Amino acid sequence: MIRDSRCLSLTLACLLAAAPATSADTTVPHYASLRRDQAFLREGPSYAHKILWVYKRKDYPVRIIASYDAWRRVKDVNGTLGWMHRTQLSDKRSVVFIGFTKSPLRGDADLHAKVIAFAQPGVVARLKACKLEICEVEAAGTDGWVDKRNIWGVDPGEVFQ
Repeated sequence: MIRDSRCLSLTLACLLAAAPATSADTTVPHYASLRRDQAFLREGPSYAHKILWVYKRKDYPVRIIASYDAWRRVKDVNGTLGWMHRTQLSDKRSVVFIGFTKSPLRGDADLHAKVIAFAQPGVVARLKACKLEICEVEAAGTDGWVDKRNIWGVDPGEVFQ
């Protein structure tokens, strides 16, 4: 009897592992952003778990690193880990400027192009496109290109239009 129940458990585990993911959570890990001005990071994947952190910044980027039912395990720019319900997350891509000094935004997709603005560390921007070393972002009504090393919310080799 023990042997049969282990086989059943193993079979169920295999079926669950092979089940396709739903909606936009088909690729883990991937980046997402906060859907609202207030989002709760919990220590586990349920509303019964303790709230670890309250984010108060719509569009703030997070990295989804795991999925369990309607819950997503996320990591932020500071490395903070926790769980968020999928309704608090959006597939809209954004980035946050990192470092200790202002980052230049350039008018063109060339790392030597003219600087049109500067962004302070902590500024959140909408991600529009990425080339190998540089990404196009929009922050506070200004479109520009920024070196990938100055932002968090995009992978180093990620390229898209």
